Amino acid sequence: MRLLLVEDDARIAQPTMEALREAGYAVTWAQTGPEGLETAVMGEFPLVVLDVMLPGMDGFQVARELREQGVDSAVLFLTARGELSDRVQGLDLGGDAYLVKPFAMPELLATLRALSRRERGAGAPRVTFAAGRGALDTVARTVAWDGAEVAVTGREYALLEALALSPERWFTREDLIDRVWGPEFGGEARIVDVYVRYVRRKMAPEAISSERGRGYRVER
Repeated sequence: MRLLLVEDDARIAQPTMEALREAGYAVTWAQTGPEGLETAVMGEFPLVVLDVMLPGMDGFQVARELREQGVDSAVLFLTARGELSDRVQGLDLGGDAYLVKPFAMPELLATLRALSRRERGAGAPRVTFAAGRGALDTVARTVAWDGAEVAVTGREYALLEALALSPERWFTREDLIDRVWGPEFGGEARIVDVYVRYVRRKMAPEAISSERGRGYRVER
């Protein structure tokens, strides 16, 4: 799942992004209020983790603008301001949840899982591919092949989800790096090939198709 983190303090943002990516989120980082607003409006982020104290425009203003522009992403506020009046203000402006710094990473991840379930609402969480041989539960974040659950890491799940939510579409390495590892990833793009091999070994070679010059995809 794609997630936007709007946080100006790199000491908080960097370890948070690392933990989120290990959990399978494709994270984009913005460091100011205006940058966060523009990124959230232009992109498609089911989840926005939004600091309140931001340069240029505070998180409350960002949330207000998002709602006025029709962006319905789930918004989780992160802030050192934990007074009741601040929490009420954030929720009244369209926020969905509130965590006070310093927060524990398991609490952040649990809150995001809860927001993901809420955002998906009554919609079917099951996504199938490869003629029904493969299936993802996008709420529980589990994978099955031929009816048997397959143990995958957070990164492997994120790779499969990116492909399965757009079946038949070809994804380049760069496309998948952006969605699974995030645009700030500084490693080799061939890491995608490594993870595709991991997934194929756990499922089947035909789980993910590949073609030279076009990239990777899954069949419907």
